[in-house]
Amino acid sequence: MKRVWKWLYGVLFIFCAVAIANVTYWQLTLPPSFKVEKGQELSVNTQIESKAYAGGGDIQSVSSDVTGDYRSVLYWCGIFPVKEVAVDVVESTVVTIGGTPFGIKLYTDGVLIVSLSDVVTEKGKCCPSKECGLKTGDRILSINDTEVFTNKEVAALVENSGGKPLKLAICRNNVTSTVTLQPAFSKEEQKYKAGLWVRDSSAGIGTLTFYDPKSGVLGGLGHPICDVDTGEIIPISGGEIVPARIYSVGKSKPGAPGELRGGFEQGRLATLDSNNAAGVYGRASKNLVGETYPVALKQEVQEGEAQIYTTVSGTKPQWYSIRIRKVNYKDTSITRNMVIEVTDPDLLSVTGGIVQGMSGSPIVQNGKLIGAVTHVLVNDPTKGYGIFAENMLETAQSVAENNKLKEAS
Repeated sequence: MKRVWKWLYGVLFIFCAVAIANVTYWQLTLPPSFKVEKGQELSVNTQIESKAYAGGGDIQSVSSDVTGDYRSVLYWCGIFPVKEVAVDVVESTVVTIGGTPFGIKLYTDGVLIVSLSDVVTEKGKCCPSKECGLKTGDRILSINDTEVFTNKEVAALVENSGGKPLKLAICRNNVTSTVTLQPAFSKEEQKYKAGLWVRDSSAGIGTLTFYDPKSGVLGGLGHPICDVDTGEIIPISGGEIVPARIYSVGKSKPGAPGELRGGFEQGRLATLDSNNAAGVYGRASKNLVGETYPVALKQEVQEGEAQIYTTVSGTKPQWYSIRIRKVNYKDTSITRNMVIEVTDPDLLSVTGGIVQGMSGSPIVQNGKLIGAVTHVLVNDPTKGYGIFAENMLETAQSVAENNKLKEAS
């Protein structure tokens, strides 16, 4: 009898230890809020082995039949309370998926300082930009109250200054301030110089993720366009998204990510309205036709088989198989919500895995758009990261609202 009791105590101890471990894990990894579609139940699949010990392992709460906000307590296995979360009940959304390559032409808001340099004068070397407090990554908005948008405009104003001090309005970390720059006369070039290099535009190729017919906004890339020198997200004053064609592929290898090589085509898909942490977004020039899919909410994304829709030659996308290795429901990084692995032998033979330019390729699972490819793991290009479609759709809707406000003002 004592052996039976010891065995029961042992089983109870293991059960309690497993329960505490799982509850603690989900308390740390679950986000503070979820969205749930109208009439659906909030259910998060744990995808962990220990769920079998307590008969299921699903975390769930009651469903709601009306849109709006409410709060709910999530339970592990329907027994142990894990976390109280905010729940936003929303309507389901259907979008047209992309998978096609596009070209991006963007123009900076002001000009971006990418480097500082010395000016050789009769008295020796100096750097006027550094001396007045300018730094790499600053944006010059105006010089002597004249707005500047190109590097040629900056050079002309400095060279024609006659050596007089210039008042520069700059933006650093979203804070605007004013500095006074004293141009230096270059002994080598025989003209006044500021000792800086600036960038006023950028271009590249990515993949279209979706078009939302309700808002008229399309989204792609899944991550921001950053300056190659500063690593900072490039603030834009405008731009456009145009069709593109893929001509060849530089295959990825461990330690050396490959790339899609292509060129811009005639026409315009959209204006470029936003370059942000979740990708690039713009107002479509016309309705885009193609396959439509409902957008999955983050709790619907599961580890396991999925597909990506991407183009590695020409302009026509194809379906390829992948596997979702890990899902991060807590949005610690808006662009790295899941770890994915390319498993399709055809895609691996052509690209070696994930390559630059594939960012934005739609990821579909269980008949829903769940996200997009964003990054490649340099040391193992068969693997990379993906962003939740929910995050991209929320950003697209925000861009649409901002566009409405601009039109009304």
